[in-house]
Amino acid sequence: MKNTFQRISSDCYKMKSQHTIIAVLFTILLSSCSPDKEGKHLLILSGQSNMVGLLPEESFIPTIEAQFGADAVIIVKDAHGGQPIRRWYRDWKPLQGNEPKAQPDLYDSLWTKTNTAIQKEKIATVTFIWMQGERDAREELGNVYEKSLIGLYNQLSADLKRYDLSFIIGRLSDFDMQNEKYPHWTLIRDIQVRVAESDSRFEWINTDDLNDGYNRKGQKINNDLHMSEAGYVEMGERFAEEAIRLIND
Repeated sequence: MKNTFQRISSDCYKMKSQHTIIAVLFTILLSSCSPDKEGKHLLILSGQSNMVGLLPEESFIPTIEAQFGADAVIIVKDAHGGQPIRRWYRDWKPLQGNEPKAQPDLYDSLWTKTNTAIQKEKIATVTFIWMQGERDAREELGNVYEKSLIGLYNQLSADLKRYDLSFIIGRLSDFDMQNEKYPHWTLIRDIQVRVAESDSRFEWINTDDLNDGYNRKGQKINNDLHMSEAGYVEMGERFAEEAIRLIND
C-alpha cells in the first residue's frame, strides 16, 4: 500500500511539474509576441491649416486619455497654415530645376517642441499624425509629394532614433475633385492613400464629409477648403481612434 501511495504521489508531482513548465513556456511565448508598451505614448500632430483648425482639447485629447490615461500620453502639436511640405522635409527637391528650394524651418520648430517634451521620458510608442497637402496641390508639386511624404516620415524616425513609428495621414477632402483651383488635388489624395496603405503601421482617415455645415465663424460652408466646426471635432476623434488602434496592435 505504501509503495502504491508513493507511486501515485510521484506521478502527481510529475504532472504538476509538467503543467508548471507548460504555463511558464506559455507566459514566455505571450510576452515575446506582445510589444513592450512600458512608458508613455507620444503623439505628434503637424501639417498646415486643417491641422491648425483641429483643437486637440476638443476631441483628440479626451479620446486618447480615456483609453490610456492622462499620465500615459505626451501630445505635441505644431502646425502652420498655407505651407508646403518642403517647409518640413529637409531633402525636398522639385522634379526639375532648382526652384523652389527646401526650407525646413517648420520641421525645426516641430522637432524642438517634440524633443523638449520627451526629455527624461521613457517612450513606449510614437504616432505621427499629418494633415497637409493643400499648398502642394495648388502649386502643382504632386509629382514629388510621395517621395517627400515618405522622406518626412523617415526623417522623423531617424531623429527620434525609432523605426517603429505609426503614421496617420488625413487625406485631402473632396474640395476640388475636378482639379480646377488646385491642379494636383486628386493626385495628392491618391498619393496619401497609397502611402498609407504601403505599411501595416500606416493608416489614413477620410475627411470628405467634414467640410460641410458651419465654420468656426458661424458661416455656412459646402465642400470648403477647410473643415466645419463640427468637422474638426470629428476629425480629432478619427485621428484618435486610428492612433489607439495602431498603438494597441
